Amino acid sequence: MKNIGCIIQARSGSTRLPKKVLMKLPYNSEKTVLEQVINRVQKSNKINDIVLATTNAKEDDIIENIGEKLGVKIYRGAEKNVLKRFYNAAKNNKLDIIIRITSDCPVIDWEILDELIKKHIQDNNDYTSNVLERTYPHGMDAEIFNFSVLEDAFLNSTEQYEKEHVTPYIYKTHPKKFKIGVLKSNYDNDISRLRITLDTQEDYTLICTIYDYLYNEKKIFKTDDIIKLFKEKPWIFNINKKVNQKRVCANLEEEITEALALLEKQDLNKAKKYLEEKYYEAK
Repeated sequence: MKNIGCIIQARSGSTRLPKKVLMKLPYNSEKTVLEQVINRVQKSNKINDIVLATTNAKEDDIIENIGEKLGVKIYRGAEKNVLKRFYNAAKNNKLDIIIRITSDCPVIDWEILDELIKKHIQDNNDYTSNVLERTYPHGMDAEIFNFSVLEDAFLNSTEQYEKEHVTPYIYKTHPKKFKIGVLKSNYDNDISRLRITLDTQEDYTLICTIYDYLYNEKKIFKTDDIIKLFKEKPWIFNINKKVNQKRVCANLEEEITEALALLEKQDLNKAKKYLEEKYYEAK
């Protein structure tokens, strides 16, 4: 029988919102964002092991303490080379199939994780994700891959972005090398544009508001509950509407395209025009 494990990527440091996974959720409660993530993953019917993969930094001792308190396994490793940290966490715990989620998604839905596992195994995929084609809200993101595929990425990744983001070697650099699957939802397009992940204070305000409406210690709310809330009170989701989702860029062309989009969104038209002229003039 395959050993299916979920590795939760967690650290205290964050460029946009330091110590975000240690923020209280619900607001002013005793629980942290990280605890909520772990509690939700523990509801899965298909995951055998949960491993909290954090760094060797002293500031992440508290991450280890939270994991131990909730009874999950701990692996501590490299801060910058997250791929190495993931590989060693999977290898040390003898995982055959790995689900990857990040600790800044405190509305992650265990039923979606179970659907992802089911599809991955049924289709005999190397890698399966619900993000390559966006049909779920941001914050329900998950990837699943076989250990042999993770090992391939670990041994052969050369670019910094491949090592920082764990899986780009699979789906971005060498997509033809692997059998890749996509889990799609039946939600409307407006649902897939929702952002329920934690990177900014605006995100935190929105997620606290969602928890104020839906949180119950005895019954964990699901994606359908969030969608119902969105349809009843769509104004809530305007709180973080202007926050931009970070993208994984493989080259300068992709970074320039992303920068131009950000400048346009902020109405920085002169800067946008200058960058366009200088970049395309140099090509």
